[in-house]
Amino acid sequence: MVQIPVNPENLWIELPKAIALHVTPEQFAALAAANRNLRLERTAKGELIVNPPTVWETGKLNATISGELYLWWRNAGEPGKGFDSSTAFVLPNDAIRSPYVSWVSQERWQVLTPEQKGTFANICPDFVVELRSSSDTLKTLQEKMHEYIDNGAKLGWLIDPQQRRVEIYRPISVVEVFENPAELLGEGVLRGSVLDLSRVWG
Repeated sequence: MVQIPVNPENLWIELPKAIALHVTPEQFAALAAANRNLRLERTAKGELIVNPPTVWETGKLNATISGELYLWWRNAGEPGKGFDSSTAFVLPNDAIRSPYVSWVSQERWQVLTPEQKGTFANICPDFVVELRSSSDTLKTLQEKMHEYIDNGAKLGWLIDPQQRRVEIYRPISVVEVFENPAELLGEGVLRGSVLDLSRVWG
């Protein structure tokens, strides 16, 4: 259920998940600014998705993976921009998504105009990570991963810590599924990067 305030009396209404709330990009930006404690997203059809704050396990994993990405960037000197889960991107299909971890190459970032780098950058990251929490359905996350790839992502990891399972997404390629892998490689996107999954599973 999503609670929506009704002004001016400051009443609240409960919005069941079965009822979609549609918002424009401008309305989404206003909602995001007023609700910084929530991870809000918008589908390509304009439906608002309200994600509550992450539980501590997911937050810890997010910090671990973001930290490993930062260390790779610092040590490798690879030009580009890394982002955490608080960052939203406007995809080419007009969806507004917030991957748990993401990366945009310097080459693609530099060609964006100041307007395209506005409140939410108008670009799909080259690399994305989604973490499955206990409240996430696998199907929903898989659809999101396909959306990233369809909109320009070159590599995506869907990590399910509870099952110790990873799905790897690439353009024009069958999704690879690994059970309890030891590490993940950044391939040609994050050249030379290796994520030691013992830091994630542990």
